[in-house]
Amino acid sequence: MAPWALLSPGVLVRTGHTVLTWGITLVLFLHDTALRQWEEQGELLLPLTFLLLVLGSLLLYLAVSLMDPGYVNVQPQPQEEVKEEQTAMVPQAIPLRRCRYCLVLQPLRARHCRECRRCVRRYDHHCPWMENCVGERNHPLFVAYLALQLVVLLWSLYLAWSGLHFFQPWGLWLRSSGLLFATFLLLSLFSLVASLLLASHLYLVASNTTTWEFISSHRITYLRQRPSNPFDRGLTRNLAHFFCGWPSGSWETLWAEGEDEEGEGRSQAV
Repeated sequence: MAPWALLSPGVLVRTGHTVLTWGITLVLFLHDTALRQWEEQGELLLPLTFLLLVLGSLLLYLAVSLMDPGYVNVQPQPQEEVKEEQTAMVPQAIPLRRCRYCLVLQPLRARHCRECRRCVRRYDHHCPWMENCVGERNHPLFVAYLALQLVVLLWSLYLAWSGLHFFQPWGLWLRSSGLLFATFLLLSLFSLVASLLLASHLYLVASNTTTWEFISSHRITYLRQRPSNPFDRGLTRNLAHFFCGWPSGSWETLWAEGEDEEGEGRSQAV
């Protein structure tokens, strides 16, 4: 590996996240917080649980940031060729197009990411904090990471607050608790961001849409020509498909089923 590869944005971002995570954890252990009180009282279960949650959130972060988000293969596999043939037989042509950057035939809901320089299946967004795309393969893990990270952040926020014993003179207090107070403010900001992200992604998952589709639906051909989301099959089926991959099937098939259902609905109305 070339030395300059260690200075790539991905390595720097992941290293920064790891250092920040363990740095905040160390601050919480070194100050007079509930963690330290539990240790002094010999109650090690809660501190150990906290450490395991921190480690779990960090491992999930690395898994999401390092794994393939669902890149479209430059050379189509035999199964993908069959899917393309099946797609051509779907009633009312689905507006598939060839990517002008990497020249692959984009499946439905795929989009080219300029940062990753690849097309991603069921593209949601490119996360700069992950230095990776969130797509079809790692989106469920990304939501799980947000949920676990929010639990860790809220617990850390409580721990930081438990160690903030305000007293005068303020100069002496700032010298003894300034770092913990700065950590509390940072955790408050991170908790707010994580809460908003988790709430927005749960809403998108429940309606079987993506961040890109939600923001740019007016510019996406397969959404602009339909009055409603063609992939929404109700809360239960949306969640089952997102987290468990059930019911299975291509997005082209799901799109065509929605088209048939709308056609039947119009026929019955007439």
